[in-house]
Amino acid sequence: MGSPPGRGRGSCAYAFRAALPCLLLTALESAPAAAQSLTPDLFNPNRGGFVAPDTLPTRRTAGVPQAPSDALPTLPDPGADPRKRQQTPAPSRLGQNTAGQVPTYGLPAANGASGSGYDSLNRKRQQPKLYPGQAKPKRPLGPGSPPPPATPVTTLGPPRIAPPPSETAHKTPVAPAMAGNVPGQPLRRRLKADDDAFSAVGDYAGSFLIRGGLELSAGYDTNPARLNKPVGSPVYVVAPDLLVQSDWERHALVADLRGSFSGYTNNMPATIDGFASPSPVEVDRPDFTGHVDGRLDVDRDFKLTSQLRLRLATDNPGSPNVQAGLQKYPVYAAYGTTLGFDQTFNRFQVAAGATVDRTAYTDSKLTDGSTFSNNDRDFNQYGGVGRFSYDLKPGLKPFVEIEGDTRVHDQAADRNGYFRDSNGGYAKVGSSFEFSRILIGEISVGYSARNYVDPRLSQLAGFLTAGSLIWNASGLTTVKFATDTQIAETTVPGSSGVLVHTYAAEVDHDFRRWLTAVGKFTYGTYDYQNQGRNDKTYSLEGNLIYKLNRNIWVKGTLRHDILDSNQAGSSSQGTVMMVGVRLQN
Repeated sequence: MGSPPGRGRGSCAYAFRAALPCLLLTALESAPAAAQSLTPDLFNPNRGGFVAPDTLPTRRTAGVPQAPSDALPTLPDPGADPRKRQQTPAPSRLGQNTAGQVPTYGLPAANGASGSGYDSLNRKRQQPKLYPGQAKPKRPLGPGSPPPPATPVTTLGPPRIAPPPSETAHKTPVAPAMAGNVPGQPLRRRLKADDDAFSAVGDYAGSFLIRGGLELSAGYDTNPARLNKPVGSPVYVVAPDLLVQSDWERHALVADLRGSFSGYTNNMPATIDGFASPSPVEVDRPDFTGHVDGRLDVDRDFKLTSQLRLRLATDNPGSPNVQAGLQKYPVYAAYGTTLGFDQTFNRFQVAAGATVDRTAYTDSKLTDGSTFSNNDRDFNQYGGVGRFSYDLKPGLKPFVEIEGDTRVHDQAADRNGYFRDSNGGYAKVGSSFEFSRILIGEISVGYSARNYVDPRLSQLAGFLTAGSLIWNASGLTTVKFATDTQIAETTVPGSSGVLVHTYAAEVDHDFRRWLTAVGKFTYGTYDYQNQGRNDKTYSLEGNLIYKLNRNIWVKGTLRHDILDSNQAGSSSQGTVMMVGVRLQN
């Protein structure tokens, strides 16, 4: 079929319009046309391969040194080894350098990564240079490796485990020279953390830390003899103390010695209402408490323990054990030792020991110049104690403790004809605990009993409590509580003994780091069984301590004592006011 008339005329018009410009260009061309010959350059993929180098629009200008070839650099071979591939400098608008090389800008791949960090070329890492004596660092662990265990910090003292970062975060930095961790520097003794900026520092004697102090006080006591009708006297107190602690990696040795002497310038009356005074004329009283504790670490779970102890004191003023008509108080010495062991079976712990103690009194000196023997009060005590505890969970350790002993007096019968040899003991249950360092201590309850050889003396038995608690109420306030129960000997005719319960509470508050107030309250009961006498004691004491520095403290004391007895004429009260200074190192 032919095309429609309209469409055929349109096609001829389009062909004429396209041929007319071509005829005009041919007529204007003066040079003859030539056909392009087939050359190898037609197959050259490089830029500029179809024209001569002199006619390139990007050719180098005169005055610039020419490279051996003006051809542009060839593309790298994709199959070549990238580690052996030569770097080809890129063309630069500024041309080549004076050596005829095109300058290269930027850093090549993996430049400087061999010294630190990841190296994409897998080259050997450069090793850091170490100072003489510096420990060689360990290689870092790879991904997924468990963290290394905590290692002891190397010091001259006992090894200590490095604290976790949370314990050292946000702390004042310490100079490396003071911390003793400068590479190549000789190791120095690391000082322990001291929470009290005014406590005694002490001195080292070999591997022992020695701390000593001396407290001198003077004041007035309204009733030093605790008489029903008070008789006052000025008083002075000399109180030395010594603490020696070993600083060993294994084993331990601790000596804690504390003493005091209370002197009064006035004498008490020898007679009251025509009768011999129940108080000595001279009421000076010494007091000393000391013990030396040792521990021998046989292995990790088995330890040998020992203790030497000594107590020097007198009977308490107002006690019925004090003879009438005395010139001064007789002094007694209670000393002994304990030898035992401590064995741990995983969470279960067994501690046991054998005890030997002796109590001896000096002779009583009477106002008429004669002496009276106290040998009937001297006795030896032999016994044993065992304690079984279990680590229920961190900070909570319940235990059961059992003790038994026998007392043998030097004289079979005392001054009143009673045979006071006896056998006794106690059993108690309790727990030691530590809750976030806020409440720590130990508390226990139990039952104690003692049977005497003399049938006229009934069994001495009673409920007992023992423990010590420390409650850190805040950063400035500390509350302490202590309780104890004892079965003491007595010379009261017909009485088996004295069941003594003591409860004490103390509150320490720091107004400033150098100004501390201490409040104490003590309550005690003395039950003279089979005698019908019951004494109650109350003591309220307040102390204000001003700390000049670590070596000198100034102390003020105010104390009020009350003795409430159901025995007629035996109750008393007294107030003590003292100011003193403490010297320590």
